[in-house]
Amino acid sequence: MNISHDKNDTEVRVSIFSPALLIAIIILSFVGAIIGIQIIVTLGISANTSIIGAVLAILLSRVPLSIFASFKFIDAQNLIQTSISAATFAAANGLIVAIGVPWVLGMPELIYPMMAGAFVAIIIDGTILYGLFNTRAYPASASWPAGVATAETLWAGNKGGKRLGALLTGFAAGAIGAGFGIPMASAGIALIGSIFALFMFAVGLLIRGFSESGLITYNLYENYVPHGVMIGAGIVALIQIGAIVFRNKKDSQQQSEDSDELRQSSKRIKSTLIKGATFYFLTALALTFISQIFVTMTLPQLIGFLIFATLAALIQEMIVGMAAMHSGWFPATAAALISLMIGILLGFPPEALAVLVGFCAATGPAFADMGFDLKTGFMIRGYGKNQSAEHYGRKQQYFAAIIGFCCALVVVALTYDFYFEQDKIVPASRLYAATIQAGSSSNVAMMLLLWAIPGAIIQLIGGAKNQIGVLFSTGLMINYPIAGWTVLTALAVRIIIERFFNISSDKISTFAGGLIAGDALYSTAKAFLPTLKAKLLSFWAK
Repeated sequence: MNISHDKNDTEVRVSIFSPALLIAIIILSFVGAIIGIQIIVTLGISANTSIIGAVLAILLSRVPLSIFASFKFIDAQNLIQTSISAATFAAANGLIVAIGVPWVLGMPELIYPMMAGAFVAIIIDGTILYGLFNTRAYPASASWPAGVATAETLWAGNKGGKRLGALLTGFAAGAIGAGFGIPMASAGIALIGSIFALFMFAVGLLIRGFSESGLITYNLYENYVPHGVMIGAGIVALIQIGAIVFRNKKDSQQQSEDSDELRQSSKRIKSTLIKGATFYFLTALALTFISQIFVTMTLPQLIGFLIFATLAALIQEMIVGMAAMHSGWFPATAAALISLMIGILLGFPPEALAVLVGFCAATGPAFADMGFDLKTGFMIRGYGKNQSAEHYGRKQQYFAAIIGFCCALVVVALTYDFYFEQDKIVPASRLYAATIQAGSSSNVAMMLLLWAIPGAIIQLIGGAKNQIGVLFSTGLMINYPIAGWTVLTALAVRIIIERFFNISSDKISTFAGGLIAGDALYSTAKAFLPTLKAKLLSFWAK
């Protein structure tokens, strides 16, 4: 493996293009993509494979062969888990969901154009996050809970000692709790995330749960309350980001506390978003022609479609990224559904809507996932104290993610028909297809506008830092009330610990990382092992 040391510092520099590391990354990315597809078509959810990648990377470093000797460097392990995670989310949440929509709608001619468009959208998605990471809009100092959990896993696996003990304790608690149906990852997130944001997230979860249980007679989801609240909160959140971009003056104390990268973030945000919007527009334009959906629209409709697809993709990834940054949950399905509903109200034909929702569904997951992975890298590289090492390592992670995306494309292209012909379709794809078939309603538009108002007010009250409107709407989107109670309980425990006990934040975050890791690995095993067992028994019978 090619390893270098910068003459101005003592940091180890690991290159993604070192032969041994590159081969390992490609092989494990293929494995990650297969695992991701299998889980999402089985359960309808995706696994936190950053943790799985971290564990695999640590295990590789223990193999007593010279080719694996250099994997002991934590930077190499970080690159491996980054690529596995990128491949998983790109294959599962991006590509397989996007191409499932035209399959369900009986439009197989759109599958390959949709796959190509979704893949390019994923690349743009990850690239935008790479440009926005550690700006005032998406600071590296924010929670990014899954990233913290992965960093703690890597540290514990390499350093051992008390940190390993805290991680293993949390890991055991996370796995055991998950076995009893308790979402322990939510508890771990509550121990390290923003208290205000997570409190509103929990409130949203509980309100949605009460609505579904009949305790509230008004069904929120059927009346599009979560969708409207998210639209209002999302619009205000974008205005808040715009305020950050165009805010030229900061008080002297804030300037002195910020790093050079944060002080220059306004310019970087503006440049990244302009480039991202341009590439989204060009991708949408190319997609309309290779899919030939332009023949189904008039010229004004086509222009409107291109503008709307560009804005929807950009807005969706912003909202999904904010939710992921604060809570570890990202409402990609819900955000894409909102874009689809607005597209229906605008009168786009079914073929265009299928392409639109697939395009939008591919944006967001890669954005959120790369944020988690860059947070992991930021932590293990010393929290940005050495800017040269941080920028080098971050760029290597970006290359690792791109390799993961490419491996995901290969896996999906080779296997999608195997799953689809067995009617193994992601539930989100069925939801989008059913929504397109249902058509539009003026009542839907009124409900969205009505509930956008409180969403906007809540987001405005919380400010850009807390994002309580986005998190509240995220909670409303998810019918998982036990997660709400778990988050509230963990927040109460956290407040008590911080107020009355002298326990370091490092120990709390390590234990929290263990909770998230234990939950993630248990959930992955529960979803994947039965299928693997069945395949092995079938093979043995033959």
